[in-house]
Amino acid sequence: MMNELIEVQVIEQNGKPAFAVMPWDEYERIRPLLERDKAARGIPQEVVERHVLEDIPLVRAWREYMGISQSDLATKANMAQPALSRIERAEVTPRRDTLVTLAKALGLAVEQLEE
Repeated sequence: MMNELIEVQVIEQNGKPAFAVMPWDEYERIRPLLERDKAARGIPQEVVERHVLEDIPLVRAWREYMGISQSDLATKANMAQPALSRIERAEVTPRRDTLVTLAKALGLAVEQLEE
């Protein structure tokens, strides 16, 4: 349950809290809640409209909404630009691990890229 106390070590720098360190098991326990919170931020109306009305894959709609070039996103996601292009043209269905990588590169929760 989330009512349990989490063991956290605070590391100070110049007399101010700089880092919070917790046991890995604790992090793994709360991680789904953090992801759910991130996903709860939703999808902007503009991204939804482009996806639904123009039949544009979510990866492309998000990338263009954020003003990121395809080349820059491919570099940030450590993938080939032609592979990203195929995903954005809906020529291939990306694997979940690819969506996770793209979500991380875009600063999103993977749920925000899942169709």
